[in-house]
Amino acid sequence: MRCPSCKEIDKDRVIDSRLTEGGAVVRRRRQCEACRRRFTTKERLEEELRLTVIKREGSRVPYDRAKIIDGISHACYKLPVTGEEIDRLVDELESDIFQNHDREVTSEQIGEYLIRRLRDIDSVAYVRFMSVYRIYRDVDEFIDEIQNVRDRAINHAPEQDTLFDE
Repeated sequence: MRCPSCKEIDKDRVIDSRLTEGGAVVRRRRQCEACRRRFTTKERLEEELRLTVIKREGSRVPYDRAKIIDGISHACYKLPVTGEEIDRLVDELESDIFQNHDREVTSEQIGEYLIRRLRDIDSVAYVRFMSVYRIYRDVDEFIDEIQNVRDRAINHAPEQDTLFDE
């Protein structure tokens, strides 16, 4: 391990270790023995490397966390969704995948998980992701999906108090 401050190699000690909620990531708090600065590292389990994603057309590719983050980031572009929220979403996805799938998972299963979660995070990101993930036969299907999102937002909108109601 290299200290991010003084760049010393292997001169640190672990102060604290914690598993994330799903257990897919180990978060370690470290202190450099040379400069005494503290820093945090995140370690992912090697289990990811053995997971294969079965694509729609039947091809098989290795699981790639960066591809998932990239797709979600594109859907969340210029929206009030933080990088931490995206990382947490992918951490939860990975935890679910590794608990419920042994070696293979379909891209549809990944997509459906992300769709369910994005709907709760940001409705615009949800629609953007859906426009790429789902295959719509025509514009009317896409409009119906947007209407469903609008209806859901109206039905789940908190009551608004106004200062001018008297």
